[in-house]
Amino acid sequence: MRIGLLTTAMGAALALTACGPAQTTSNTQAVAPAPTPVAASDWAGFRDGFIDGWFKIDPANAVYQGKHDYDGGLGDWSAAGLKRQADFLHAAIDKAGAFKDLKPTEAFERDYLVQVAKGKLFWLEDADQPHRNPAWYVSAGLDPNVYIARNYADAPTRMKALTAFLQKIPAATGNIKANLKTPMPPSFVNYGAAAFNGFADYYAGDAVKAFAGVKDAAAQKQLSDAAQAASKAMRDLGTWTEGQRATATQDFALGADKFARMVAMTEGVDTPLDQLEAAGVADLKRNQAALAQACGVFAKGQTILACMDKMNANKPVGGPVAEARRQIPSLRKFVVDHDLLTIPGTEQALVEESPPYNRQNSAYIDPPGPFEKGVPSIYYISPPDPSWTKAVQDAFVPGKNDLLFTSVHEVMPGHFVQFLHANRSPSLFGRLFVGYAFAEGWAHYAEEMMWEAGLNNGDAETHVGQISNALLRDCRYLSAIRMHAKGMTQEQSFRMFVDECYQDEGNARQQAARGTYDPAYLNYTMGKLMIRKLRADWTASRGGRKAWKAFHDQFLSYGGPPIPLVRKAMMGEAKASAAF
Repeated sequence: MRIGLLTTAMGAALALTACGPAQTTSNTQAVAPAPTPVAASDWAGFRDGFIDGWFKIDPANAVYQGKHDYDGGLGDWSAAGLKRQADFLHAAIDKAGAFKDLKPTEAFERDYLVQVAKGKLFWLEDADQPHRNPAWYVSAGLDPNVYIARNYADAPTRMKALTAFLQKIPAATGNIKANLKTPMPPSFVNYGAAAFNGFADYYAGDAVKAFAGVKDAAAQKQLSDAAQAASKAMRDLGTWTEGQRATATQDFALGADKFARMVAMTEGVDTPLDQLEAAGVADLKRNQAALAQACGVFAKGQTILACMDKMNANKPVGGPVAEARRQIPSLRKFVVDHDLLTIPGTEQALVEESPPYNRQNSAYIDPPGPFEKGVPSIYYISPPDPSWTKAVQDAFVPGKNDLLFTSVHEVMPGHFVQFLHANRSPSLFGRLFVGYAFAEGWAHYAEEMMWEAGLNNGDAETHVGQISNALLRDCRYLSAIRMHAKGMTQEQSFRMFVDECYQDEGNARQQAARGTYDPAYLNYTMGKLMIRKLRADWTASRGGRKAWKAFHDQFLSYGGPPIPLVRKAMMGEAKASAAF
């Protein structure tokens, strides 16, 4: 899920995914240090200074948020540039901590800012992602889709920005190659090679074709020259990455201590790993029991595997893209008719097939940033990998009701609606920094919430589709913990996705591989569990089910902070803490 990656600190998220993230010496910009606080009343100035400073460090993220005065920008991934990032974040944490006696809303933003900076530092220094993980770069600004898919300006303006961006790619690929340490795990090699080669194709192919209608010969030549140079540099990087396959190792795990620091620094969750794992096991068993019950109605007398096969055999007419386009209006009507939450604004979510360079997951959404005006979100759905056998390809195409809950997750009322709220948050910080567990937790929570609210009137096949998605996230959760902290192998993770979560072979292989380079993909279930517990506690004194809409609207109003901070604010607790 691209939103998850964009909102992680690995990619500056998630996404966050999101339920989610830039760098080259040819584009180095002077970065002012985070402003020194002079008084509690100057919190807004410090906060805005942090945002401006970060945008200078990470201009690709600024563009993604809709700040188009940074168009064409790419950050500095040289050793000096990476150090500049770390220095900025350390200074921001120290200086934010000096603010005392703030108003409650300001104190909340301070804690939010500190947690964001700590999370970025974890990926940058503790996990050392720029030197270990190609995924860090894939999410950190190499994708020029913002210039192509978002019609935020006329074509000549966006074409000029794309040309400036592509001119920076050769220096960026040089820094990536210099930074990445070898040997790498095979899954990292596979991911990096597929992404880098995919970008090479995209730069010289569809990216250029998108502006074929611009009648400016000089501008066309500039774009073509820049695209060819960028494509060659990226292809060379892809070839180099492919060349690491022969020496690949299985050294992908963070280790238990570092994994515990990851959830604490990125999401504010300090729960011991054994307790985290136990919560995941309990949710897995809960969903397995629910699946057995649903299958007893939908496929009476058949095995669970046969039940899942029966659900997935009901393929969407015309393919998943066409079906998703039909699903979104009916899901919107259900949300409105059942008064589940507010859907602000008039923005639309379009549905398209995902581009070849970004098919490592079956679906994701690309929402516009808070500074964009009149730009639609795009819900991308991936076709199966053509290198797979026909049987595996056919199994990868989701069943109609499996896809229904993917559309719930990505669009209505999942990521799309969550970002409609985030982009209108009273907090500027909340609009810009939407966390992985908040975004993906909300979207995954929305799946079960829609079923509980009566989607398709208790239909057993629909329930099987919902649980299929829940089990997928349970296995992500447990794979993340066990692969990075408990010694589980990628092959063992694959078997768990197939045997315990009933996923098809193609999806299971993708998901087991993803867990090696995206250890934070436990955030789907972790976020969902925290939201469900908060809903139960908050609505207990406010009318229970009748208070769902009020709960949803208030929860979403914060933008996308670590959920323990939201719990503290909504429950009036003295300390931010996780609760499952």
